Amino acid sequence: PAAMARFSAFLSPVLVLFSCDLCLVRANRPPSPVNVTVTQLKANSATVSWDVPEGDVVIGYAILQQRQDGQMQRFIREVNTTNRACVLWDLAEDADYIIQVQSIGLYGESQASKRVHFRTLKETDRLPSNSSNQGDITMEGLDKDRQLQTGEIIIIVAVLLMWAAVIALFCRQYDIIKDNDSNNNKEKTKPSSEHSTPERPSGGLLRSK
Repeated sequence: PAAMARFSAFLSPVLVLFSCDLCLVRANRPPSPVNVTVTQLKANSATVSWDVPEGDVVIGYAILQQRQDGQMQRFIREVNTTNRACVLWDLAEDADYIIQVQSIGLYGESQASKRVHFRTLKETDRLPSNSSNQGDITMEGLDKDRQLQTGEIIIIVAVLLMWAAVIALFCRQYDIIKDNDSNNNKEKTKPSSEHSTPERPSGGLLRSK
């Protein structure tokens, strides 16, 4: 009995400290997310968003996603982010899903939010909107291609004009240089002809003598 009394006396402070730690951890946990909604429903994807009460330090989120028939379950967890939305990919078309969101704080995770149900669309329901979007994208692509073609043509024409101007300037300079060379050659030939004419009579005079 004395040993049991000593053990109980030792164990009671430990239990008190452990319970206090649990109370502190629970008190420091963030509250559950609110206003959990699902938007942008498609055949294979959807976007879940939520709000966090002000004044609470939240460093991430965790999302529990599962099909209502129990065939698939996924857990998404992300920390060091302030995002309040997440895109759910690889969903089955025309299927029911359940999601719950938890806030991640400095001292743990909050309680899960209320369960939210949603159903993905059929593939045929998504085709008309995508076809129109594809048409818009195609038209935008054609417009961009036309703009690029017009810009390329303008650049090519500008380059050709620059080359034509360079060639014309070169030809003009070449003609000027050629004319100067021809004039210099004429001036050089004139003195030689003048000196040659008096030599012939002098030579004749010498021969006559």
